[in-house]
Amino acid sequence: MSAFLYSATRTPFGRFNGALAGVRPDDLAASAITSTLARVPGLDPAAIDDVVWGNANGVGEDNRNVGRMAALLAGLPVSVPGTTVNRLCGSSLDAAMTASRTIESGDAEVVLTGGVESMTRAPWVLPKSAKPFPAGDVTAVSTTLGWRLVNPRMPKEWTVSLGEANEQLQERFGISRERQDAFAARSHQLAHQAWESGFYDDLVVPVEGVDLARDEGIRAGSTPEVLAGLKPVFRTAEQGGTITAGNASPLNDGASAVLLGSEKAAATIGADPIARVAGRGVMALEPQAFGYAPVEAANRALARAGIGWDQVGAVELNEAFAVQSLACVDAWKIDPTIVNQKGGAIAIGHPLGASGGRVLATLAKVLRETRQRYGVAAICIGVGQGLAVVLENCAVTGADR
Repeated sequence: MSAFLYSATRTPFGRFNGALAGVRPDDLAASAITSTLARVPGLDPAAIDDVVWGNANGVGEDNRNVGRMAALLAGLPVSVPGTTVNRLCGSSLDAAMTASRTIESGDAEVVLTGGVESMTRAPWVLPKSAKPFPAGDVTAVSTTLGWRLVNPRMPKEWTVSLGEANEQLQERFGISRERQDAFAARSHQLAHQAWESGFYDDLVVPVEGVDLARDEGIRAGSTPEVLAGLKPVFRTAEQGGTITAGNASPLNDGASAVLLGSEKAAATIGADPIARVAGRGVMALEPQAFGYAPVEAANRALARAGIGWDQVGAVELNEAFAVQSLACVDAWKIDPTIVNQKGGAIAIGHPLGASGGRVLATLAKVLRETRQRYGVAAICIGVGQGLAVVLENCAVTGADR
């Protein structure tokens, strides 16, 4: 038995403190659920066996199982269960992988997956004191991104900042600032072209009450020359720093949703499947090497699908940083023009828990548009992990293969 993708949408991705800043993450998630189910009006929501939702933070308004909360807010019957998974940046791709395994096992026929993150609304937290009534100051810790409340037993080399980890990656592979800036500029240009051509019109649904129709962070005028003028953030130029605000993904808010089902669930859903989940892969490395983890995750997913890179016609790789994206593409030895053909996270944004659903949905549509049979969706994950999924295009006939 196989699992299939039937419907997928997402909200526009807003900038940090931007147009979506006033929307709670559980409401963002509910919006994505509503828009995705609207694409399959023949589906009785009561027929959804489970909701599996991704979220990386979970300490603010997204606490206490945001997947269940979003399902209730979206008006799903109270009989539809829901759970939340956390694999940081890979959470919503992990949710889809979990759902696909559940369907393949026969435990479910229809599973709604997705993910959400409001990095703007991520709270500051105060750890409880080990002693009552401490006399000294107490520090509030930001939960927006990266390590926080670190266990002192963790080796120092593991807990460097995400940016420093990727500076180490560029040293390891000799990936120049010029290549990173060129990759970042391409992301903005392709994302802008995709929006102008209408590619995202049926994938992205505005959030009710918010005046935002497109991804907020895309800069159509980005060029390598413009990006070259930005200062490195994590190391100085004198220290060999190459990563800037322009060649790394920004902080964002947004949600994505993907409806999965078995082949026979087409009758229940009232729609034909779009793509089949053909393979899955997960990989872990040293925490500071997280940017390189998608390499083997994708190789494992391809092996489980029974195909090689020579049969892959499209890749959606979440662009956490230009340098880690380039390191992965170089390792795969693939044609870089098949990667992120409609722009990537550097331009579109990376609301942590929502990005996996975005790359999976975008890949499915790119495969249909290009009539390629196989594609790979991959994502790197903080603390040294990577995930990948192989999709097979249901629209490609035997004669086309």
